Amino acid sequence: MFNKEVYIERRAQLKKLVKSGIIVLFGNNESPNNYPSNAYYPFRQDSSFLYYFGQKRDGLVGVIDIDNDKEYLIGDDIDIEDIVWYGSVDSVADMAAQVGVTNTAPMNKLKEILSPLPPGGAGGGPSIHFLPPYRHDTKIQIMDLWGIHPSKQKEAASQPLIKAVVKMRATKTPEEIEELERAVEIGYKMHTTAMRITRPGVTEKYVGGQVDGIAHSYGAQVSFATIFSQHGEIMHGNPSMDILESGRLVLCDAGAETINHYCSDHTRTFPVNGKYTQRQLDIYRIVEECHDYVLDVAKPGVKYMDVHFAVCRLMTERLKELGLMKGDVDEAVAAGAHAMFLPHGLGHMMGMDVHDMEGLGQIYVGFDEETRPNLEQFGTNCLRMGRRLEEGFVVTDEPGIYFIPALIDDWRKSGHCAEFLNFDLLETYKDFGGIRIEDDVLITKDGCRFLGKNRIPYHPKDVEAFMAK
Repeated sequence: MFNKEVYIERRAQLKKLVKSGIIVLFGNNESPNNYPSNAYYPFRQDSSFLYYFGQKRDGLVGVIDIDNDKEYLIGDDIDIEDIVWYGSVDSVADMAAQVGVTNTAPMNKLKEILSPLPPGGAGGGPSIHFLPPYRHDTKIQIMDLWGIHPSKQKEAASQPLIKAVVKMRATKTPEEIEELERAVEIGYKMHTTAMRITRPGVTEKYVGGQVDGIAHSYGAQVSFATIFSQHGEIMHGNPSMDILESGRLVLCDAGAETINHYCSDHTRTFPVNGKYTQRQLDIYRIVEECHDYVLDVAKPGVKYMDVHFAVCRLMTERLKELGLMKGDVDEAVAAGAHAMFLPHGLGHMMGMDVHDMEGLGQIYVGFDEETRPNLEQFGTNCLRMGRRLEEGFVVTDEPGIYFIPALIDDWRKSGHCAEFLNFDLLETYKDFGGIRIEDDVLITKDGCRFLGKNRIPYHPKDVEAFMAK
């Protein structure tokens, strides 16, 4: 937790942006795994609740009454039976004081506190503002409070509140950048551990488990389910019991979340036996060049969508040189032919969520009134971040090249983009897998930089030298 002045200032700024009404920020409750008392561990608080109220305990709601200038932390104090099992914890009043909140109330008073105003501005006056819920228990709570069916709650959520939260959380403050740097340093330890213990004969599951353990051992947790697979062509290939084989590539996409809930997200692709083949290097060096090119073009005022397509054009040029693509580069990219190899966007926002604020709606987070998504074209429809970059934004830089057998077959059968693709040569790459290189990028005053003082090896000679130790 940061000092209480940080949370006081954040709530003050939020009030100015939303202007009137009552803001309700729902914290998370415990989530049972397979029966009620066996909950998923560790407990993860809602990120926006954490951002404004800082407390990690379950069963809390934050209320900000803008017009009456009153703030509440709502929640029930634990009883003696809870203390027996879990030990003593701070009272709700103590937790409120720690983040500069004066008023508290038990959960059964929440409806009474909110009763003066309707949700969503009914009647045109001041209203209650809430964010789109993503947990079913919160959806039930909202239905109990205001009678809004869960299927209607996303559209009933407050656009002024969504836009205010996105505006604030998108630009990282110095203390947030310090936390993100900590997350990146833990990520460095996770990925270098994976490189150190990868060898023929061990299982994907073994390496993936060790990677997760590194995150937990530094007081953190994984920022998302670790991806570790010899099938790099599968975007989210979680570790299996498959045995690592000499001559194959393995893709490791993993990140840490600090004790204060800021995330890292990195990907490395390396040879199981520690030495790249020439064919692997031919593809790898294209991804490496695209990854590094982002540092030259990403800066404040530039649309990340434009950075994405600049990378796609560079990738297409290099794939033409290998004979995998053909035709005019600009026409190929406009047609979406590059998505045969890169079916996702260049990156996404980073922060307290690994896909920062994605639950608030990507149309608000990665796009704006000026920059709109293209939802029609395959590949481009997965671009999560397109808006103009601003100083203090943190985004991922994660180009990749994948050879997906089913996609190759599908496009070949339909003739899709046949004028730009060499399907005969593509056939010979069906056993290749995929390559992705990913780092977290801070947008600075004049350009950008990678976060973290230690760089996870990714240049081929550095990877091979590290794995040879």
